[in-house]
Amino acid sequence: MDSVRSPEWPSPPIGGLAGNSAAARYGVSPGTDPAVGRAGLPPSAPPPPYRPPTGAGPTPPSGRRPVAPPVPVKILVAGGFGVGKTTTVGAISEIAPLTTEAEMTSAGIGVDDPGIRSAKTTTTVAMDFGCVTIDRSLKLYLFGTPGQARFGFMWDDLARGALGALVVVDSARLDDCFPAIDFFEQAGLPFVVGVNAFDGRLALELSEIRWALAIGDHVPLVQFDARDRLSVRDALLVVLDRALDRATRDR
Repeated sequence: MDSVRSPEWPSPPIGGLAGNSAAARYGVSPGTDPAVGRAGLPPSAPPPPYRPPTGAGPTPPSGRRPVAPPVPVKILVAGGFGVGKTTTVGAISEIAPLTTEAEMTSAGIGVDDPGIRSAKTTTTVAMDFGCVTIDRSLKLYLFGTPGQARFGFMWDDLARGALGALVVVDSARLDDCFPAIDFFEQAGLPFVVGVNAFDGRLALELSEIRWALAIGDHVPLVQFDARDRLSVRDALLVVLDRALDRATRDR
């Protein structure tokens, strides 16, 4: 194909600059350095090859060890209907407790009896949940069981993975706590019987309650107030001590 050349540009001499080159058009001599910011910078050394970091994560400051999360411990709060299980969980939980309370209706008359001293108008239909941190190494997760016999099928699932239980008892209605005591004895789960002091007093002495419940001396029996945080804490610490003692003996 024939080339086309503009008539205004003279033909370049042999070995000279092209007529339409930047050097010929703008008067730049061949040895002049290029303008700043344009191509022609001295070549740089090639970048080093990529090497993955040797550490798996950020390195903690020197002299400090990473703090391990607290060990989770599952504790059940069980007992008969209207003995104070939901109140116990709510009094100690450091978070807003999860409750599954439903209004009691006329269909429960003669079936669900909270006692003459109770003004209870709701009932737990699934479970209660709360948690409390004992120290930096231990955190308790509390699961409150429903008290009615018709919800007994849930107890096996709630007890799975638990290390101990607090059986809450109303000293004026001891018959209501027998199913819970029988359940934990058959399951082989360490438990503590906590007698809830309604109105700050008990209907019977602790020795009389132990005899009436037919529990051995190896089962701790304590008095506590389900409305008082410190009282609930002391009762749960007995449960924890009982569970740790069982785990140590089994090992």
